[in-house]
Amino acid sequence: MSESDFYLPLKAFMETLGYSVKGEVNGCDLLALREGEPPVLVVCEMKLSFNLELILQGVDRAPACDEVWLAAALSKSGRGREQDARYRNLCRRLGFGLLGVATDGSVHVIVAPFAATPRREPRRRSRLVEEHRRRIGDPNKGGGNRKPIMTVYRQDCIACATAMLSGPQTPKQLKAIVDRAPAILRRNVYGWFVREGRGLYGLSQLGRSAVESSGVDAEPGSAAA
Repeated sequence: MSESDFYLPLKAFMETLGYSVKGEVNGCDLLALREGEPPVLVVCEMKLSFNLELILQGVDRAPACDEVWLAAALSKSGRGREQDARYRNLCRRLGFGLLGVATDGSVHVIVAPFAATPRREPRRRSRLVEEHRRRIGDPNKGGGNRKPIMTVYRQDCIACATAMLSGPQTPKQLKAIVDRAPAILRRNVYGWFVREGRGLYGLSQLGRSAVESSGVDAEPGSAAA
């Protein structure tokens, strides 16, 4: 069992609470967003077992979100850290929620969260919300699966590359598909694009391979970052 095995049960649990859930967003195992004014942002971090490292991750995430949930497997013996009153009380003092995932995939609330302190990092919070909103679908399973993360930027690059499969394109043509296409071509972070002539770009073999292996529908990004 790995941490990523907890992702789908936890995603389903958060969805029952009315959240839109995506995995591996800016380093967060699970990011849940409920639209409103203002939107409610929840971070859930996962470990195989409840430990200090999990709490420290929660401490790092707390200033950028409204709620922090910590999730791990329920111990088979029933004597795990989740049964330790000291551990639960520490989470209560920090305002963190605790979720236990059973072997059958059911999710159990051990401690309910509350906002212990006001948000102190609005810019970091804003980046999390924007990445969640603009990311197409939920291409990443949260929980440190060690696979390349499909970010909004990478999705925009794939959209540009997909458009080039039919032939070279100008930045103006691609801008109609992805707003930040000119900047993507100029930076060429992944080495997918080659300059074919003045104001004309085509695909490298690396770019063609990336499109073929992407396995996602390329759609336009909503705005430049």
